[in-house]
Amino acid sequence: MILGATQAELVIITGLSGSGKGTVLKCVEDLGYYAVDNLPIDLFPKFAELTKDAPNIRRAALVVDVREGETLARFPSLYREVSSKIPTKLIFLEADDSALLRRFSETRRPHPLGQSRSVIKNVQAERQLLEELRGLATVVVNTSQLNVHELRKLIEERFATNGKDERVAIHVSSFGFRHGIQQDADLVFDVRFLPNPNYIPEFKPLTGKNPRVARYIRSFPQTQEFLTRVTDLLSYLLPHYVQEGKSYLTIAFGCTGGQHRSVMIAEEIGKRLKSTGFPIRVQHRDANSKAGKKRA
Repeated sequence: MILGATQAELVIITGLSGSGKGTVLKCVEDLGYYAVDNLPIDLFPKFAELTKDAPNIRRAALVVDVREGETLARFPSLYREVSSKIPTKLIFLEADDSALLRRFSETRRPHPLGQSRSVIKNVQAERQLLEELRGLATVVVNTSQLNVHELRKLIEERFATNGKDERVAIHVSSFGFRHGIQQDADLVFDVRFLPNPNYIPEFKPLTGKNPRVARYIRSFPQTQEFLTRVTDLLSYLLPHYVQEGKSYLTIAFGCTGGQHRSVMIAEEIGKRLKSTGFPIRVQHRDANSKAGKKRA
């Protein structure tokens, strides 16, 4: 657990309404952070001082969002001031319009910007209001394809150090371009140049995790060369990301539907990178896209 850490740290959670800020705040609170929701902007510098000076509050987290109203415009300058004095991270959560509309429909909660216009108009206005904060973010997380449990696991992997030295956490993902590019990816590789198992009837209902499908994709020389070249590239890049202070890296592989080629490649790259000693998590965004999930 991170309790007992000696270095003060402040985490700011912000982003679009309905993107999962409450879930993330509860998660970091469970990890030992002193958590505050919707702290008035004017109290932000004072709260940061307490995080730095109070012996019983070494790590703290707070949510800042559009509920602040007009005072939110002052936050970027205050954030720069505070982050120059204390280690501070800014997590920006977002989601696609369709995901946000579905969540507001499911919860039947009004949008914080009011009910004088439609939810989609409020979402679009909120994106504009938060554009500068997004540019300041240490990490941006798109929660469109994450359920509550997946979001919690992602945050736990990012912030639970278990008393060990922090290293860059690697998230290897597959996705389908048909469903939209993975927005939170740091590195994106397009594997649509590989032969597509989707055109083989017996493989069509399966995914790239199936041994027969994986064996078919792996049988082509371009697959072997791609895996070797990408593994060499990532082995070269990872130490440099660590040197530059990167603590979380998302590597995404995309094919047409996110079912076969990208899944197989992500699985294989994940296995190869485990030998580097970095924490590796492999996830397939679209391989089970038809499964009903409770969203974050």
